[in-house]
Amino acid sequence: MVPDLRLAPLLVSPLVGSLLGVLAMRVPEGRPVVLARSECDHCHARLRPWELVPILSYLACRGRCRRCGTPIGLAYLLVELAAPAIALVATLVAAHVATLAYRDPDPTWLWSACLLGWCALVLGWIDWTHQRLPDSLTLPLLLAGLLSTWLRDPAALGRHALACVAGYLAFRLIALAYHRLRGKDGLGAGDAKLLAAGGAWLGLAPLPWMVLAGSIATLALALATGRVRGGDAVPFGPGLAVALWVLFLCAGEPA
Repeated sequence: MVPDLRLAPLLVSPLVGSLLGVLAMRVPEGRPVVLARSECDHCHARLRPWELVPILSYLACRGRCRRCGTPIGLAYLLVELAAPAIALVATLVAAHVATLAYRDPDPTWLWSACLLGWCALVLGWIDWTHQRLPDSLTLPLLLAGLLSTWLRDPAALGRHALACVAGYLAFRLIALAYHRLRGKDGLGAGDAKLLAAGGAWLGLAPLPWMVLAGSIATLALALATGRVRGGDAVPFGPGLAVALWVLFLCAGEPA
């Protein structure tokens, strides 16, 4: 029996979640990811293979290092759980769109939706916890968006490339105007690059909706966590990232 390749994103998503957890913790600190060994962040003891099984290892160790007892952090588990959830939502959306169009799901669209969702997850988490959107993640996301557009709808590549430029310039101009009027930063360069990535994935027309939906999501998250109290800065990245992914899912596969 030939395995259903449409289930491949679901099968690899736990491993992706483990990688995203490492990215979310190490990239903001400038620590190596690919070539670094897996170790406890506190005692630096090397983790054994059975301690690296996504989700199960965290539960078996009760969220603590086996050697020093330091809490590992709930963030790792949440990211490892969110990655399969993203893959499941993308798979269900792809199947629904394919059913309406009387055709098989497009594997390129499905993998694109999963990749975008996974990147949105790690970018949103990093911005929420460290208030920065690393170029090492936003710029590859932009290039991935252009590549996905070229693979799915080559005729739209030029329009999406122009949308990248328009999105970036729009946010940079707003940031400069805000800084001139208020004397402080309001929008970071990372937000502009994330909106440019949105242009690569969505095109120009959905960008205002991405900004609006991102603003609403950011406000809701800030209110829910109490972050708006005391004049604390509220990162825009999480809301923008969620809005980007949701709008890509809503757009569905190109005809």
